[in-house]
Amino acid sequence: MPSVPGGARGEGPGAGGGEAGGVRAALSGLTTRGRSFLAAGLAAAGCAYILGQDYLVRVGLLLAVLPLVCVTVLYRTRYRVAGSRRLSPSRVAAGSEARVHLRLDNVSRLPTGLLMLQDHVPYVLGPRPRFVLDRVEAGGRREVSYRVRSDLRGRYPLGPLQLRLSDPFGMCELTRSFSAYDTLTVIPRTETLPPVRLAGEASGHGDGRQRSLALAGDDDIIPRAYRHGDDLRRVHWRSTARYGELMVRREEQPQRARCTVLLDTRRIAYEGAGPDSAFEWAVSGAASTLMHMLGRGFAVRLLTDTGSTAPGESGDGFAGSSQESADAAGLMMDTLAVADHSDGAGLSRAHEALRGGREGLLIAFFGDLDEEQAALAARMRQRSAAAIAFVLDSGSWLTGGAVAGAVEERLRLLRESGWTALAVPAGASLAELWQLAGRQRAESGGPSNAFSGGWS
Repeated sequence: MPSVPGGARGEGPGAGGGEAGGVRAALSGLTTRGRSFLAAGLAAAGCAYILGQDYLVRVGLLLAVLPLVCVTVLYRTRYRVAGSRRLSPSRVAAGSEARVHLRLDNVSRLPTGLLMLQDHVPYVLGPRPRFVLDRVEAGGRREVSYRVRSDLRGRYPLGPLQLRLSDPFGMCELTRSFSAYDTLTVIPRTETLPPVRLAGEASGHGDGRQRSLALAGDDDIIPRAYRHGDDLRRVHWRSTARYGELMVRREEQPQRARCTVLLDTRRIAYEGAGPDSAFEWAVSGAASTLMHMLGRGFAVRLLTDTGSTAPGESGDGFAGSSQESADAAGLMMDTLAVADHSDGAGLSRAHEALRGGREGLLIAFFGDLDEEQAALAARMRQRSAAAIAFVLDSGSWLTGGAVAGAVEERLRLLRESGWTALAVPAGASLAELWQLAGRQRAESGGPSNAFSGGWS
């Protein structure tokens, strides 16, 4: 079934690879019934010829010819079928369901026979869906759908779509495949986080609603087109004369507070695997934080221990100020959907990616920290206006026990460096830890250059 490039569409059952190859493919499509008829017919015809029974020879030939006729008719029938697939939605959280809609159009002038439609899906999404379609009239269409669900995040290919054609007697079946694939993205689970305010003097700009006045002269003012309700005293006459339309001074420029979410993905920092592992909790926590901060109007970026950032490496790497928040959220969630363990042993690349004092708020999700990495993480605090750390003891996640004393020692080191650091026990709720971090900063008062305006 030759496919139409660029879409989940196809036509069939066209022949390809030469006439001989097409005949062999058609004969290989004989069903058990068809092979039985062929074998019985040849055997009956041979025995009848030896015994001289002319009437039995005719019966044997009839039995042998019937499946061959069905193969020829099915192979030579030149009707065209177009198929398409649509995902609703194409990006879904782990543990949630998505629906896949399949559509089959008969674009030829001949009606089809009985069709069986089958879609290939990874085993983690559920059983392979199969549908039996009755005769599709010329120009007709059929629509079916099925549901997929995965508890594991990732990107999963759907397809190719297969169509099985059969004759009315069930003697022959031909399978043809469409060539196009679609991809279902399963993103990490997210929690709704409560609003938390931090005390202290603002070194950032809160939720992005504060603005700074332009202090330069007229040549530095960026004019814009007049909008209904603008103050006429702000009309910029030089630009009005230049562009031929009424222009006003844009004296206020929005500035967004920045937030960097650091995700520790080192393989040696986590033990265990599966949806309930410490690493999956860290990925889910980073996703929840990114969505929440974008919703609060922050310019946000995702940073990993490898030094890579999302949504992009260009510019300063922050998203939310230069593009739509929804697009930025999609890019970062797609990155987290396929986030895996790194082979690195340290956090030095992440430390280098942080430029001193210009990162705004830093929220980190750490795995197991040895003494050296804890000291390096402590120095990261100097490169941000405020820092919040969630430290996971993967050993306690496996045993279900209390947080080890070594983790408490690492927390003490981080706190002495100005971090608001919390241990994450097995099965903890990020929303509760979020509120606890806010209370700790409120009680400590935060450092003099603390970030405020709400890191919620």
